Amino acid sequence: MAVKIRLKRMGAKKAPFYRVVVADSRFPRDGRFIEEIGYYDPMKEPAEVVIDNEKAKKWIANGAQPTDTVRSLLKKNGAI
Repeated sequence: MAVKIRLKRMGAKKAPFYRVVVADSRFPRDGRFIEEIGYYDPMKEPAEVVIDNEKAKKWIANGAQPTDTVRSLLKKNGAI
């Protein structure tokens, strides 16, 4: 099972809001996930990022691969 840390899109049309989730890579983008570890709101100024660093580090240690966007969010948040 290939586990990824990625964004799940939510919110209205033209007003995106994302949850940072841990999911099997075979599941759809907005489908089933294993655990929610935070959220990202790009519509606020400045963009609001809240991620549980302990959970993110635990999943990365267990082999979960963050997507490019999530990797940059984790770097800004200090989890990587």
